[in-house]
Amino acid sequence: MASNSLPVFRSRIPQCRPGVPENVTSGDVTAPIHIVTNVSELPPEFLNPSADNQLIIGLDCEGIDLCEKGALCVIQIAFTDAIYLVDIIEGGEALVRACKTALESSYIIKVIHDCKRDSEALYFQYNIKLHNVFDTQIAYSLIEEQEGKQRTPDDYISFVSLLADSRYCGVTYIEKEEVRGLLRKDPNFWTYRPMSDKMIRTAADDVRFLLYIYQKMMDKLTKKSLWHLAVRGCLYCRCFCINENNYADWAPVPSLPDSLLAEGYMSKEILSVLDIPPGKMGVVIGKKGASIQSIKESCNAEILIGGFKGPPDKVFIIGPVKEVRKAEAIIRGRFMTF
Repeated sequence: MASNSLPVFRSRIPQCRPGVPENVTSGDVTAPIHIVTNVSELPPEFLNPSADNQLIIGLDCEGIDLCEKGALCVIQIAFTDAIYLVDIIEGGEALVRACKTALESSYIIKVIHDCKRDSEALYFQYNIKLHNVFDTQIAYSLIEEQEGKQRTPDDYISFVSLLADSRYCGVTYIEKEEVRGLLRKDPNFWTYRPMSDKMIRTAADDVRFLLYIYQKMMDKLTKKSLWHLAVRGCLYCRCFCINENNYADWAPVPSLPDSLLAEGYMSKEILSVLDIPPGKMGVVIGKKGASIQSIKESCNAEILIGGFKGPPDKVFIIGPVKEVRKAEAIIRGRFMTF
């Protein structure tokens, strides 16, 4: 990917190649890290996505407690041969707006780990509706299910743990924990300029393995799992992005492909946003989370709450229609009874 920006650092990006042993360092490419402050420094293929030149990129965002109001500071984009750190502090709103077409495009697959808060920040702060994501956290859970492993509620793999898994990377990420410690001490860590060496390295490390992990996961995912991944990616991207038109301005959720219909597979997954009456969220959650945990164990659906970041007084349920309706009924029963 060509760029007009001068790289200040380089990073090793692992590559998946036929015949190369499954070792994350065996096919590395040493790639430049570009700090982008002007639209002209981004690759034209990214800015102008097309059906003739479809892309797969690694994606992550950094900021101040990312959410609806938590300021977005950096967007990291990884290609197989370069990493771009889109510096919003220096480049401003116009730089983010220039990324809108790509981030919403069906022609670019965005490989990301846990898309919810990044999507929320992009939507509320820049009206960007993140689309066509390959969420490695969701993909990991689907592969575990394929292999017959039982998953407990709230058993979401962290990015650090995913990197450590020898099936995907088998590398440690000590620096991530160090930066988390710095963020606890100073939430404004990502706002300081010029970006420090640690900021640049950490931002690049958050995306440089994603395309490698994507290839490893694609080798494992079945047709059925790939469809569920596409649907859940859409629903997770929008779940915290509350609007008044029931997501009518978002891209449609993928329909069941003909190949699965031909096999007699019938399934539909939905997102339900359940309003909780004021003062009743504590009843739904229960003491030390016991109530919400029992609901999760009773339903084959993902049940999410906004926590301290919000959105407040809402429960988000994602899963098969029947299981979502079951969860809704149980939750309503809790706050109407007490």
